[in-house]
Amino acid sequence: MFREKNPGVDKDVIMAKLSKLKQYLNYLRELRRSSFEDFMGDFKITGAVERYLQVSIECMIDVGNEIISSLQLQRPERYRDIPYILARSGVISERFADTMASMIGFRNLLVHDYAAINLKLVYEFLQTKLTDFEEFIRQIVEWLERAS
Repeated sequence: MFREKNPGVDKDVIMAKLSKLKQYLNYLRELRRSSFEDFMGDFKITGAVERYLQVSIECMIDVGNEIISSLQLQRPERYRDIPYILARSGVISERFADTMASMIGFRNLLVHDYAAINLKLVYEFLQTKLTDFEEFIRQIVEWLERAS
């Protein structure tokens, strides 16, 4: 577990990435106000939601990779390994690691299975999972405070 202060962690880089994530979350909160009918009937809304969800999850991945690299932790073989490496190092909770891994799996669907993506699933994710991004931000900020 990471317990000591680590001068190798660039707090400014991490906070800049979290700031970008907060910006994307604000856009997603606006888009979340769309009715299901508007969401399903307007490709501009669905496209924006898909893209902002993708880049929001990528922000989480980038923050995780930045921390892993800074602390010289085990290199992830795939993106879904990142949350478990962070959890083992005390950066995020074990409980949240599964949530984050699931979000990364959803990102992979958005990126790789875009032609067959279930828009009902995207809408449900938009309506129910934005708090998971907030939880990620909270846990990273708390870890940064402990680490500095």
